[in-house]
Amino acid sequence: MKAAKAAASPDRIAARNRKARHNYTIEDSLEAGIALTGTEVKSLRAGSGNIAESYAAEQDGEIWLYNAYIPEYQQAASLFQHETRRPRKLLLRRREINRLIGQLQKEGMTLVPLDIHFTRRGIAKVQLGIARGKRQYDKRETQKKRDWQRQKERLMREKG
Repeated sequence: MKAAKAAASPDRIAARNRKARHNYTIEDSLEAGIALTGTEVKSLRAGSGNIAESYAAEQDGEIWLYNAYIPEYQQAASLFQHETRRPRKLLLRRREINRLIGQLQKEGMTLVPLDIHFTRRGIAKVQLGIARGKRQYDKRETQKKRDWQRQKERLMREKG
């Protein structure tokens, strides 16, 4: 019974960056582990957290997640609380880090966190997107295409 329930449920999203796909063109994505303290994990499991203004960058040959907001866990003693916007190390293999650093050195590329989720085993992971920033006219063009697609679907439903 327990195994069937775990297999049926997808990964649980703890925090999502909804503006990432609007502001950036995602060219590639990968999943990375994240080094968290106990109170950070409990706070994310409670469903609080914000990665809307966060980004990932290379420092000293490692990839770090900056400006991700994970609020303090209310039930924990003040002695064990974490800093809410501290840099968090991302856990990747050396080959993946070298590939990311090479891609980030290209003109206009950045590393954007798309979401933080928990796997079926309960491990927190970050979905990273290698992205290029969109210009204003690109954003308008994307919006036009999306609107036209919705309108087309409505017409097809009405007729058929």
